[in-house]
Amino acid sequence: AAVAVNAVLGLVEPHMNGVGGDLFAIVWNAEAEELYGLNATGRAPYEINRAVFARQNLKRVPGTGPLTWTVPGAVDGWDQLLRRFGTMSFAEVLAPAIAYARDGFPVSEIIQGQWAASEASLAEWPTSAATYLPNDRPPEVGEVFRNLGLALTYEAIVQGGRDAFYRGQIARKIVAFSESNGGYFTMRDFEDHNSVWVKPVTSNYRGYDIWEMPPNSSGIVALMMLNILEGYDLASMRHNSAETIHLITEAKKLAFADRDRYVADAEANVLPTAQLISKEYAERRRALIDRSRASEVMRAGDVTENAETVYLTVVDKDRNAISLIESIFGGFGSKVVPADLGFALQNRGSGFSLEPGHLNSLEPHKRSLHTNMPAFVTKDGKPWMSFGVMGGAMQPQGHTQV
Repeated sequence: AAVAVNAVLGLVEPHMNGVGGDLFAIVWNAEAEELYGLNATGRAPYEINRAVFARQNLKRVPGTGPLTWTVPGAVDGWDQLLRRFGTMSFAEVLAPAIAYARDGFPVSEIIQGQWAASEASLAEWPTSAATYLPNDRPPEVGEVFRNLGLALTYEAIVQGGRDAFYRGQIARKIVAFSESNGGYFTMRDFEDHNSVWVKPVTSNYRGYDIWEMPPNSSGIVALMMLNILEGYDLASMRHNSAETIHLITEAKKLAFADRDRYVADAEANVLPTAQLISKEYAERRRALIDRSRASEVMRAGDVTENAETVYLTVVDKDRNAISLIESIFGGFGSKVVPADLGFALQNRGSGFSLEPGHLNSLEPHKRSLHTNMPAFVTKDGKPWMSFGVMGGAMQPQGHTQV
């Protein structure tokens, strides 16, 4: 059900998500009574490095265009979820999305407004304009929009599975388009792509176990914020009172200072995740908060001391649950639709740093810092809530507020 929903959302909210993007998921398996985490995020091309940006006098990765591309991980993520926990085939779960793509759907009001906001940038790429600006303009509210290119992409996945995307005609079209338009993709980037099953990380907040995805997800930032805030009697403060907002804001400043230093690709670095989400570390960070004054500068702590997203959750009749978040990062991602495939490629590469030696520094075949973070709550070992929020770097704050 989650894959079916995600596939339809990629069609009807194309500026938010799609097969050109990445996903994370936390799955509760009712029979095993266990949580599983899936990191289905892609890596930078093998052929790109910081020298590419230095030659163009770029101090940071841009927000749009081919230099922002990383391999899309969503389709492999769908495949992993269906293989491990699914009861249906790609043919069954993609059928509704294929039908809507071929027959069309009426564009809703909010989506139309967000769609129209990207008109100028989509118009810069003929393939993007051909897909998302029919009649040389965004669809109007209530206008029926069809996406034959995406229908054909989905049908190829039905016929050939995830390999159709990473080893077949879809990958070949993306790579050929990349080679003709200043990108750095090769077939090796797609052939070597894989998702990773990981153990979600956790911290207890007032009797509830909050579960998040470990880096490269920003999930630990919410756990750090909650650990800091657990030291205050928030229940005695009025909702949205000045004192409550001050403490949440100061906790967020501290946690984000650590995010900007320590959240990166866990396969490419040794990260101090356990220390960062410990209660002892939270005590040291909490001591830096002045309850009567806003801090002007917060720096990352020393742990050696003692973009537009969709979120969805599904629970089935057996009480299995999935908390899933999927995104192409910015509005319409990189703004670039490869060839006639019917979807935009993400701009997740703009999450890299170009600072040499930084844990999140851009390197070939490396995952970038990710804003996305599904969450789950258990109490006494039982599922209590599957949740998440949309909103880029706001997500740790949103989780904390929930």
